[in-house]
Amino acid sequence: MNALPACPQCLLENTYPDADNYVCADCGHEWPMLAATAHQVDEDDAVVKDANGNVLNDGDAVVLIKDLKVKGSSTTLKMGTKVKSIRLVGGDHEVDCKMDAGNFMLKACFLRKA
Repeated sequence: MNALPACPQCLLENTYPDADNYVCADCGHEWPMLAATAHQVDEDDAVVKDANGNVLNDGDAVVLIKDLKVKGSSTTLKMGTKVKSIRLVGGDHEVDCKMDAGNFMLKACFLRKA
């Protein structure tokens, strides 16, 4: 198993250290070692927080803090709607939930912990 990080440009794991940089043998991309380690720490310690700064966990109940229009639909999720048993996922829409109107992926900045 390769303990070196994958290349951020081509995402292949054929990298090697060279002085203060990592080098990708496949595409030739070079990046500093300090930036690579800081990037890994951010991914490993990813914490999802609501609009008030409270940490969210799988199974929490949350409340919508504003009306949200559903893209590609005439449906609007109303402010104050309580959502039970959320699930945290990766990406920019961190919260996966099931509501009466259907299944939705929401951004945590529009939610507060109930």
